[in-house]
Amino acid sequence: MPPKSATLFLGLELATDQLRATVVDENLELVGVEAVDFDAELPEFQTQGGIFTTPGEAYTTPVEMWVKAFDTLMEKLSKSHDMGRIGAIGGSAQQALVWWKSTPISPLQNLDPRLPIHPQVPSQSFSLPNAAIAQDTSAHTHALSLEAALGGPEHMAARVGICAHASLIAAQLLRVREAWPDIWQRTGRVQMASAFLASLVIGDWAVTGESEACATGLWSHGGGTGGATVSGIQSHWDEGVLEIVGGNRDEAVRMWNWLGEVDTSGGRKKIGNVSRYLVDRYGFDPETIVTPFTSDYLSCYLSLCPAPSDAVLSFGPMDALMTPAPHYLPTRLYHIYPHPAQDLSEKRRYVAILSSRNADVPRALVRDMYTKSWSAFDRLVAIVPPGGSIGLDDKLFSFWLLQSDSYPVGHVKGIFRFETGVKVNEFRDLRANPRCLIESQILSFRVRWSRMVASGVLGPNATRNRTSNTTPSPVAAAKRPAGTTSPNNMGLSFDPYDYVPLPGRIIATGAATNFPSIANLVGDIFNTPVLVPTSQIDAAQITPHRNAPAQGFPARAALGGSYVARWVWGKEKGTSAGTGRGGFEEEVRRLMSKRWAATGGSPLRTSINASGVTSKAGSATNSGTSTPYGGRLGANVLVEVDEEEADDIDVRLNPTSGFGLGIGGAFNETDLSGNRLRTLTGSTVSSTLSGTTVTIGDTPSTAYTTPDMGSSSPGASGVDPATGAVAPSVLTPVVAMPTSEAETQMGLAKVAEPDVDAFMSYAAIVPEYCRLEGMLVKGLV
Repeated sequence: MPPKSATLFLGLELATDQLRATVVDENLELVGVEAVDFDAELPEFQTQGGIFTTPGEAYTTPVEMWVKAFDTLMEKLSKSHDMGRIGAIGGSAQQALVWWKSTPISPLQNLDPRLPIHPQVPSQSFSLPNAAIAQDTSAHTHALSLEAALGGPEHMAARVGICAHASLIAAQLLRVREAWPDIWQRTGRVQMASAFLASLVIGDWAVTGESEACATGLWSHGGGTGGATVSGIQSHWDEGVLEIVGGNRDEAVRMWNWLGEVDTSGGRKKIGNVSRYLVDRYGFDPETIVTPFTSDYLSCYLSLCPAPSDAVLSFGPMDALMTPAPHYLPTRLYHIYPHPAQDLSEKRRYVAILSSRNADVPRALVRDMYTKSWSAFDRLVAIVPPGGSIGLDDKLFSFWLLQSDSYPVGHVKGIFRFETGVKVNEFRDLRANPRCLIESQILSFRVRWSRMVASGVLGPNATRNRTSNTTPSPVAAAKRPAGTTSPNNMGLSFDPYDYVPLPGRIIATGAATNFPSIANLVGDIFNTPVLVPTSQIDAAQITPHRNAPAQGFPARAALGGSYVARWVWGKEKGTSAGTGRGGFEEEVRRLMSKRWAATGGSPLRTSINASGVTSKAGSATNSGTSTPYGGRLGANVLVEVDEEEADDIDVRLNPTSGFGLGIGGAFNETDLSGNRLRTLTGSTVSSTLSGTTVTIGDTPSTAYTTPDMGSSSPGASGVDPATGAVAPSVLTPVVAMPTSEAETQMGLAKVAEPDVDAFMSYAAIVPEYCRLEGMLVKGLV
């Protein structure tokens, strides 16, 4: 334990299913972890995974629940920690918009410390009691209308840094004005969820971070030092876009006042001090500083301190691939935001993000439809050859587009399968489905990455610490098939055999990374080593199937908030770790190195009082993102498939033999013994296996996220003492491989090395993947 007088740093994360807190000391060693689970601890709100779902692809959550959870979390923290030792507070939140009513004085400025905040800021304080979250797609048509009004996706991206997508904040504002004018008129303030959470901490209106402002579709980023361009034009709320959303100039001015100020300091300065309410009620030091809050994805990114040649792959209900970018070059190919923790003295830095909505949902559907077990799912992904062909030369492709997704498939919906370039209703060998799904998800990022590199946003020398980018990769030159000597011959704007522009490392988080087969597949397709936070390796021994962190383990976004708090505290207090020590990443690496030397090379602490940890890995978390859907899918209705039922499943998948239709008995029930679970929810995709549009509402049990299957039975394996039944074996998660000391210091562990032959196999099928994707985009299939 640190000395009594040591300063601590608090990081908060408002996820969809939980409000989480992580406490670290001055050397970034983990000191405390707390969380409030919305479903379990606040059942009066009747959420599932922290959300409400309604017809029309609407996903909302009650803001009042967030306020009550904040009270509960503060009570927990005050009982387990001396709050007077907290020197700084940072934080993050999911993407959502909070609608306050018109009030002359903020209720947060007049809180009575004798009472919790919840009764003093009830639901009547909000003009829209339930906030739409990132999974909400009900405003997609409004987003497309706004995009058209701004001249199309490229013009919109050039103007506000982002083009239309299904959960665009500007589109949500437009939808409310058109659908509920009474709510619009009652509104006096709107806040991003991150600023709302910060407001609860400082007891006043918190400014919005610039990276959050850029995510709204309403902010024009200058791109220069201090938010200014070379010509001196400051970043600002775009009056023209506000006028389109508000309907007229008067409403645009009103919206400007709603949105308030934006912090363009780069996140280096405090936004205030902790509120008098928290000082009086919980014993915080009144000098405790509060840093700008940001999005959960970017806070997760910060916690991993990626190098310029790295990429961060966050698996979850929505997958995201993030990488450092030296230039602000907005296009519809990706999202780009200002780095949320940088000093004014630094050259401006950015984070480029590729995202996919069709992530955990398709993975859970494929598991239910073809395996009923994550163990079997992982095994099928591992044993099926690249391209999904089992004993055949055919290459198989599948596209699971259940929700409106990112460019270029934003308007395409459905499940599409192809064998030898021909659309089919189902693969001849059903065993290929899990592998083909994961391949398509990762290949999508692989292709979009190459298109992003071509835009120049990653710099003129985007060699990712490999070799010179002026010549093809040595492997590509040696193994590229005859007749494909240049990328133009394959009809692509990039060379799929050239690995030089690909990431030098991929740092992956989220439950899907716990699958050895998926970690290996990522390494093979990108031809790069895959690392994960070492605390995720420990947490995976307890709950390998959940994105939410296991009890006692820190959430990644909350950890990122605590790191930023430590960095800003050093700057503000003028300590030896303050001004002159460089940027955020440099300071975090310095502190990690200092801790490593002081402890004699001891790995970072991975958890606080967590039970069941058997790994000897080091630190971080398995919560790569917030966990919208909360791992609730089928978590309480999973039972073991006994031997009698196993035959019925085999008959369903293959009436003739074995587990699949291609090679009878090649992967039969003997191989899956003890690994199958059945979800008693009737979760199928009805008859729309390869059709056009899939309605998520028809499959409520699998439309959300991966369940915590490790907790679905009395034991992970062995015999249930109550029933005498054999409990199913659970997924065997990834384990740490030999890892360099520099990576171990940062709490990372290598879990996969690339295979050159596998990379070449995937390079060979990239052109066909792009051709089929193009056919879907053009509506030719």
